[in-house]
Amino acid sequence: MKQNNGTRVIVGKGSCGIAAGANRISTLLEKGIRDAGIDCSVVTTGCIGMCYLEPVVDVLLPDGSKETYVRVDADGAGEILKSIRGEANNAEQYKIPREDAENLHKQTRVALANCGVIDPESIDEYIAKDGYKTVTQTMKTHSPEDIIAIIKESGLAGRGGAGFPTWFKWQAARNSPYPKDGIKYVICNADEGDPGAFMDRAVLEGDPHALIEGMLMAAYAIGAREGVVYVRAEYPLAIHRLENAIAQAEERGFLGDDIQGTGFGFRLRIKAGAGAFVCGEETALIASLEGERGMPRLKPPFPAQKGLWQKPSNINNVETYANVPWIIRNGGQAFAAMGTENSKGTKVFALTGKIKKGGLVEIPMGNSIRDVIYGVGGGIKEDKAFKAVQMGGPSGGCIPAELIDTLIDYRTLAATGAIMGSGGMVVMDETTCMVDMARFFLDFTCKESCGKCVHCRIGTKRMLEILTRITEGEGRDGDIELLSDLAVQIKDGSLCGLGQTAPNPVLTTIKYFRNEYEDHIYHKKCTAKQCKPLLRYAIDKDACTGCTLCSRKCPVEAISGQVKQPHTIDPEVCIKCGKCAEVCRFKAVVID
Repeated sequence: MKQNNGTRVIVGKGSCGIAAGANRISTLLEKGIRDAGIDCSVVTTGCIGMCYLEPVVDVLLPDGSKETYVRVDADGAGEILKSIRGEANNAEQYKIPREDAENLHKQTRVALANCGVIDPESIDEYIAKDGYKTVTQTMKTHSPEDIIAIIKESGLAGRGGAGFPTWFKWQAARNSPYPKDGIKYVICNADEGDPGAFMDRAVLEGDPHALIEGMLMAAYAIGAREGVVYVRAEYPLAIHRLENAIAQAEERGFLGDDIQGTGFGFRLRIKAGAGAFVCGEETALIASLEGERGMPRLKPPFPAQKGLWQKPSNINNVETYANVPWIIRNGGQAFAAMGTENSKGTKVFALTGKIKKGGLVEIPMGNSIRDVIYGVGGGIKEDKAFKAVQMGGPSGGCIPAELIDTLIDYRTLAATGAIMGSGGMVVMDETTCMVDMARFFLDFTCKESCGKCVHCRIGTKRMLEILTRITEGEGRDGDIELLSDLAVQIKDGSLCGLGQTAPNPVLTTIKYFRNEYEDHIYHKKCTAKQCKPLLRYAIDKDACTGCTLCSRKCPVEAISGQVKQPHTIDPEVCIKCGKCAEVCRFKAVVID
């Protein structure tokens, strides 16, 4: 194909796009363009955040205009090709709806600024977006203390969950005296383990050079010459693109012994982790890097004093580092101007669950939960009633519908019993059982506990047993109080954040949805109709026409009755599979 100076076709090939068929669409577009001899290139980009619309294809025309096509299938690829060739086409049906296009404009993208915009495997495209400007200019004109001062002015807090001031960690690591070998480390925590969270993965897949540049700035600030990105092995695409970005940065002189003639050297490597949730805790992550089992260590000393191999180390997560280049380029005040008094800048959230428009959003702190769920996320699937949102993952808590106008900042969310966490938002509707939801998260943290602390290892197991018993209709009087007592002991007796926050989903669901616990325990009833052992299937005799379809589809022959006569379900035989309700055309099957 000729070198292209005209139209560009950009295919979103993050993990979500690939899962939706983007590789096939890209192949079809490339073949069609090649066969037609069109002066046009097909390039790759990451996820722009609209995961619900994948595969997404952008066509950039020579005049600078852009057309975005969504949910592109094989037929859609053909229509796009016709459009590029100037032929009559039906590509209009694939164009992005206006409302969805406007959702991008409702966001303020800092960490995600280049995701879904540039080719993540092209360092030139990153440089064209002012990438590595901090290296070529700032490092030559600013001292390490100047960099830390800018980060302090910005108010950037760690985006990994704790919200600790970034500048303070950098300053502590800088102030730590060099060991005899002069080694300090900069570490990136890319061990994103929260169910429903994929913010860091999107940055690694869509803009890996932003992470490298952010870590380079941190290294310069604290005086470190070695860095490690600890990323979970379940992210093969992210690892591939990061490896490619590191190689390109080394080739261009942005990593190495003498970076851009500054005299400062920094080298970066990747460590693929096995995917233990507890390794999101910084001392457990360090233990894993050292080849040990990922288990937390007692603090102090903190990693800033004795981290990896007992050397001063700074640890931040992907999103935190990805904000740094923008802050250095635009100034700390520009970042601090966004957000609230105690929570500055923007935050990336992963919208999952019963939401119409699932994906990634980045908004300034201080917006409300309603702004995110209804303003950007489009509301609840099938227009059902919003019930709650789980924020902060397994370490967070459930925020009920009556608190939907809660502002998103660290203190306000903490007051509800939830936390900001890394940015996962699992949306729940009226069909969600809050007791079962608490059981789900406790099951996760119980399995992910490293086992070091008795309170966490045994306590979470006891809580899980009680929750399981309640959802199976065997709850007892006093179970709610027992769960609350165990939660307090686990929080007080655990060494790391996993155990200290594991009870949060239970405590918040008891606080806001105590009636559901009481219904399960005392009335043997699941109001959301999700806990199978508590359900009872029956047939409304007035609605049943005796068509026999339900009895013919029942896998255990629990339904009996004559043709054109009302049928009945034997509760002793019924396995509560729901097949009868699914096939009944007359809505005669009643679930109670």
